[in-house]
Amino acid sequence: MNGTTDPRLSLRTEQIAPFLAMEVMERGMALAREGHDVIQLGVGEPDFDAPPEAVRAAMDALARGETHYTDSRGLRSLREAIAADSQARRGVATDPDRVLVTLGTSPAILMALQVLVNPGDEVLIPTPHYPCYPNMVVACGGVPRFVPTFAADGYRIDVAALEAARTPRTKAIMLASPANPTGAVQPRETVEAIAALGLPVLSDEIYDGLLFDGQTVTSPLGFSEDTFVLDGFSKRYAMTGFRLGYLIAPAWASRALQSLQQSQFISATHFVQSAGIAALTHGAPHLEHMRGTYQRRRDLLLAGLRELGLGIPTAPTGAFYILADARHLGQDSLAMATRIVEQAHVAVGPGRDFGVIAEGHLRFSYATSEAQIERALERLARALPALRS
Repeated sequence: MNGTTDPRLSLRTEQIAPFLAMEVMERGMALAREGHDVIQLGVGEPDFDAPPEAVRAAMDALARGETHYTDSRGLRSLREAIAADSQARRGVATDPDRVLVTLGTSPAILMALQVLVNPGDEVLIPTPHYPCYPNMVVACGGVPRFVPTFAADGYRIDVAALEAARTPRTKAIMLASPANPTGAVQPRETVEAIAALGLPVLSDEIYDGLLFDGQTVTSPLGFSEDTFVLDGFSKRYAMTGFRLGYLIAPAWASRALQSLQQSQFISATHFVQSAGIAALTHGAPHLEHMRGTYQRRRDLLLAGLRELGLGIPTAPTGAFYILADARHLGQDSLAMATRIVEQAHVAVGPGRDFGVIAEGHLRFSYATSEAQIERALERLARALPALRS
């Protein structure tokens, strides 16, 4: 899938698809190095700084010499803080011994799949989806099975379709709410019905807290003890470079996950864990400021894209993405995104990244300033009509 043919590479590596949005972003970065003014609307990274309390905590921890291994599960004080935060946000009592602190959320996803998936086992993934989900399933020897969701329904997951896609080899369901790339938040009754299917649910909740229009998030943790909560500090606290995530696991999987952590990563970075405690303790005002700013940006970008004729039937109510239908301009989203960054110097994400169902769509991130969004819309107004030619 990735176009490599070197016989020294494993067949599994051959099946890992490239992350096209990253490639478009990197092309934009190359153009910027050449002196062009490139506006990034394809980046899934907050443009805010981390909470100052978290930064100071990391610096203080370094000064104290917190530069060594910790317990493989993470500092007890951080796991207790995560458990308390989880109970406050999800309404479910959480045992700190079920918390595993990780080097970002991606290792949490990978290890959750590793404890579940045998070669040939299947994982159900609602689509459009985050590109790394199927790649991680494949990396574990599994088979991703995609279940479509649709813009006209607000990308609400059809639980009957999930059940129909289930086979004797199905081992888990991947759930993201709010979701990348759609910004969709699944309603409580849908989450409850997914949990009732009786399969382990891998619930990616990294965008919880970045919610608009009074939206709230429901976690399957409240309905099923077979839930793996995948979360972290990157989006909610703008701490992407800290690489700090966590996993809340079923009791029956906790020891196996700890063994994987010990063998693959040993532990999360010591001084960074102190920053995580500070973020959980002091980060609420920072989060609320970001949330309000993102909502204003969403409103600005949503109105502008609709005025340009792109199809967005339902406003996203979480995360910081808009997935827009551009099929009237072309069917090849990578070609469209490439032309836009080359000609308009605006980097956007090609829909193909997010599943076959999203081909002909473009993903826009509003993790940038309102001034940049306005400038990007002006450029897109000139560039999009040319895509028809």
